[in-house]
Amino acid sequence: MEEQFTYRTITNTPVSDFRDRGSKFFGFAYPVQDVEQVKEKVKALKKEHPKAVHHCYAFRIGTDGTLYRANDDGEPSGSAGKPILGQIDSAGLTDVLVVVVRYFGGSLLGVPGLINAYKTATAEALAQADVVERWIEEKLTLTFNYPAMNEVMKLLKQSEATIYKQDLQLFCEVTAGIPKKHADNYISKLQEIRGVEVK
Repeated sequence: MEEQFTYRTITNTPVSDFRDRGSKFFGFAYPVQDVEQVKEKVKALKKEHPKAVHHCYAFRIGTDGTLYRANDDGEPSGSAGKPILGQIDSAGLTDVLVVVVRYFGGSLLGVPGLINAYKTATAEALAQADVVERWIEEKLTLTFNYPAMNEVMKLLKQSEATIYKQDLQLFCEVTAGIPKKHADNYISKLQEIRGVEVK
């Protein structure tokens, strides 16, 4: 398998509205970084839509794609969470959560009808998403003495690194993410600077 250097995610929070035989399905897509954020968003939607009968969702997080979940929230097994996850995957996205909130309209839709409704609500929300391609990063923490700062920061800038945290005093610590495509090269350059420790 070819090594991946980029991943696709979304930057906005689009909403869709799909109706079938009186039932309303509202699809909400969110960019998320961790499971904590997933819980917060689902909880907030339950508060916002207390009269909805189901809050079904699916998410995929991380660039290796191993962290994911599909939740049917009381709908027949496999009729809600799975179709939602299927749409996230067919759009080739990660770090994404989609919640579909259902208001029951009085008619039973049956499993095929439910699969179609959850799939469509998700597809329509994702169709309005602002999709961006980002570098897969190698995260590292650098510790060094103040005199090495200029050299360290120059290399990080050249490597197009994302700085997540920095504490620049007499003794400095920087947490950064270097794009994986050239991380090894820059990490070895950083290690060559005297007094720099890479974790």
